[in-house]
Amino acid sequence: MAKLDAKKLHIATKAIHVGGHPDKETGAIMPPIYQTTTYAQASPGKHQGYEYSRCHNPTRTRLEECMASLENAKHGLVTASGLSATMLVMHALPEGSTILCGDDIYGGTYRMFTTVFHERHNFIFVDTTDLKTLKEKFEEHKPKAIWIETPTNPLLKITDIKKVTELAKKYKAMSFVDNTFMSPYFQKPLELGADVVMHSVTKFINGHSDVVGGAMMTNKTSFYKKVWTLQKSIGPTQSPFDSWLVLRGVKTLPIRMEAHQKNAMKVAMYLEAHADVESVVYPGLKSHPQHAIAKRQMSGFGGMITFFLKGDIKRSKKFLSKVKLFALAESLGGVESLIEHPAIMTHASVPKKVREEIGLKDNLIRLSVGIEHIDDLINDLDQAFKASKK
Repeated sequence: MAKLDAKKLHIATKAIHVGGHPDKETGAIMPPIYQTTTYAQASPGKHQGYEYSRCHNPTRTRLEECMASLENAKHGLVTASGLSATMLVMHALPEGSTILCGDDIYGGTYRMFTTVFHERHNFIFVDTTDLKTLKEKFEEHKPKAIWIETPTNPLLKITDIKKVTELAKKYKAMSFVDNTFMSPYFQKPLELGADVVMHSVTKFINGHSDVVGGAMMTNKTSFYKKVWTLQKSIGPTQSPFDSWLVLRGVKTLPIRMEAHQKNAMKVAMYLEAHADVESVVYPGLKSHPQHAIAKRQMSGFGGMITFFLKGDIKRSKKFLSKVKLFALAESLGGVESLIEHPAIMTHASVPKKVREEIGLKDNLIRLSVGIEHIDDLINDLDQAFKASKK
């Protein structure tokens, strides 16, 4: 077969075909799992690009090619988990770096920055949606990097990627954007000026809640080589089988993201009109504080919703125990709908004082809206509201 020019393809086509080309040995449409650790060499140092699977593996290479193409990047690197990808880039930054970081980020990232890398780097947490304060922090601290989640987890705040990355370039700081919530289907940070895009492929990229994995994409060749060398040396690589599973899952990314968004918008509108809900945070709602920015830099609004239930933590726990279709579980981005309590579950590592300062309250509920029939999802929430009131 002639080689595809991925740059000319739409994302729905790239998700299926980049890295998914037929096996050259057998013609198999689905790529094989190269479940091997080592590779024969014709003579010492003379091989076919593969020596040892910690360094390279043909199945993982296919996934890295696919991931890079989805973000329109030169380089893609996949890892054993989203946190291991974060760990590698933190090691790649010069020791003693000052890093500006969003104040509302995934609890695991916060834990890593404050308990693992706090002695290597200086982290300053700031609301990255507040450009005035952000400019002051850049001027005061001259950071080496800025770490952005947008939308944030779990408050779904939207950072203006273009403006923040322009600011970073002005101060010669690298910009990292965690694009997990939107996926490359709805948002492409590199095209908005970011230096590096990060993903937990555990979530929407894979989409089936059966793989833990991470990814980093960039156009900066020198930085990619540095991170790859660290991965080779430290060892948090994605296994061949997990790489194959993600290659299978990512093929349906576009249609899944459309289905997630369609359901999420209807659920968000239902919640916004519900008497037992204080407020709803969803980028697709006009009530979202950064709705205009979301419309400008995203082609869709995703499947994540945060809402504040009327009542205390006792009411929240009761509500969460009454859902039947929504699974009470951590993680997100699978085809099935999930519900969770960030203060107790995904963000328990964030101190209560910090949670309260950023607005992560005890009545905050996070939804990962799946692709089930919308009527069944709303009926489940409705019965949970009623049951938790009794």
